[in-house]
Amino acid sequence: MTKINHTNLQYMPEQGIAGKFVDTAFDGDGILAGIRFHHENTFNFAFDIVDAIAEKTPDKHAMLHISNNKEEKIFTFGDISRRSAQTAHYFKSLGIKKGDKVMLVLKRHYQFWYAILALHKIGAIAIPATNLLVKKDFVYRFNAADISAIVCTSDGNVSEYAQEAALECPQLKTKIIVGQSKEGWHHFNEEFSQFPEVFNRPFGTEAACGDDPMLMFFTSGTTAYPKIATHTYKYPLGHFITAKYWHNVDPDGIHGTISDTGWGKALWGKLYGQWMCEACIFTYDFNNFEPKDIMALLEKYHVTTFCAPPTMYRFLIKLDLSKYDLSSLKYVTVAGEALNPEVFYQFYQATGLKLMEGFGQTETTLIIANLKGMEPKPGSMGKPTPLYDIDILLPDGTSAKTGETGEIVIRTKDRTPDGLFSGYYNDPEKTAAAWHDGYYHTGDTAYRDEDGYFWYVGRVDDMIKSAGYRIGPFEIENVIMELPYVLECAVTAQPDETRGQTIKATIVLTEGTEASPKLKHEILAYVRKNMASYKWPKIIEFVKELPKTISGKIRRVEIR
Repeated sequence: MTKINHTNLQYMPEQGIAGKFVDTAFDGDGILAGIRFHHENTFNFAFDIVDAIAEKTPDKHAMLHISNNKEEKIFTFGDISRRSAQTAHYFKSLGIKKGDKVMLVLKRHYQFWYAILALHKIGAIAIPATNLLVKKDFVYRFNAADISAIVCTSDGNVSEYAQEAALECPQLKTKIIVGQSKEGWHHFNEEFSQFPEVFNRPFGTEAACGDDPMLMFFTSGTTAYPKIATHTYKYPLGHFITAKYWHNVDPDGIHGTISDTGWGKALWGKLYGQWMCEACIFTYDFNNFEPKDIMALLEKYHVTTFCAPPTMYRFLIKLDLSKYDLSSLKYVTVAGEALNPEVFYQFYQATGLKLMEGFGQTETTLIIANLKGMEPKPGSMGKPTPLYDIDILLPDGTSAKTGETGEIVIRTKDRTPDGLFSGYYNDPEKTAAAWHDGYYHTGDTAYRDEDGYFWYVGRVDDMIKSAGYRIGPFEIENVIMELPYVLECAVTAQPDETRGQTIKATIVLTEGTEASPKLKHEILAYVRKNMASYKWPKIIEFVKELPKTISGKIRRVEIR
């Protein structure tokens, strides 16, 4: 078990605004070994970080925003503080109050930052959502989360879907549009700027901080309807490690994370930790991911640190990266799904930069990672961060030994770390199923090597039980992904009368590669050469694309 003895550590306050709230301690190799927070029970990110930086250094750059048509805007912390204050007054004038649930469907529009900070100031609960939702998605989410207001982009058809859904959800009273005006909707762009640029911190029963609910995320829903993970005002504190010791952001640099604001990853990389570290964030409000576009912008704007999911790195390594001047880029990170080692090696060969993998969930902040100062092992998630007390449990509830696969759990018997969710909204049964007996059960499996590094195996439900062996899909996928013509791969179980389950590999080929019996034989031959026989796939299927959740995660349950 990995457990920090906090009583024996010597903590030192952090620098800048964060120093009021965060103390850290390091081991002999300079690796972060412990962290603790002050004033967490009164903490409100909008006031204590954004407004505080705006008061100290109002002209410091907070965000470089590039619109879809490449229009450039620079926002200072003073700008963000004033605009979020105006937005808070505007929302209150529309009847939004503390405890109300407000959905934000704003792509990468800069108004998202105004809106979410305004909700934090009011004490209303922000619910980020993707613009890929359609009517049935909205109906489910409006009702499941008791949403009473929505702030939505006018781009595309998403506001039409939201409006149709609202007819079936009488609790949704307030509709606000960003962009072009729309009948029946309040027009954000025309109306919010009429309000005062200062919003004073509420006190007493109107104050929002500490253990009050601040944020609700819909989970990915890989096997069923999405659950709703609720986070408190302590959640941003948990992301200090994310930004400073994983992303390694530079207060004088620019950090870019590729994520739509509808996903939790945007708040990992485009808001909380980065601004606690007083770093500028880079936001490109694109409609479609174009690898050449991204690389050109990283070069043009001298981005210093960068984070993206493995899927996007798989596209980037197909480019001739030598054509781009990436000399400003000092540090790169990856998360969202497990990283195939082949992607690590190809990116490193092309850029000289090592991808530092991290792992967390909608329900958590960063819980396992290759932190600053660590030497990454390609394909490993890294080691537990000092904020979380992590273990790997076997099905019988005992701790796994080195090399044994079990479920990743967070021990909460002694303390509940800032960053861990408070429960699933309106669902005590699912909360109790995941969080019981002093542990939060992640549902993800891994093993630990002799150096304490964690290696991802798969979801508990994705484990394959064949002829008495317990087999994780990820290591098989890693071997198949080494083939240059494989773009994506998902390994799943199929029923088998003799073995109980047999192994199936569903493969997406690179553009221009033709599926054939000969290619299938070549893949099987490669796997047989590089893996133990009990892990060999018995079935290979070529498909044009893999079924995925709305957040882009592979739905292995659908393949099964």
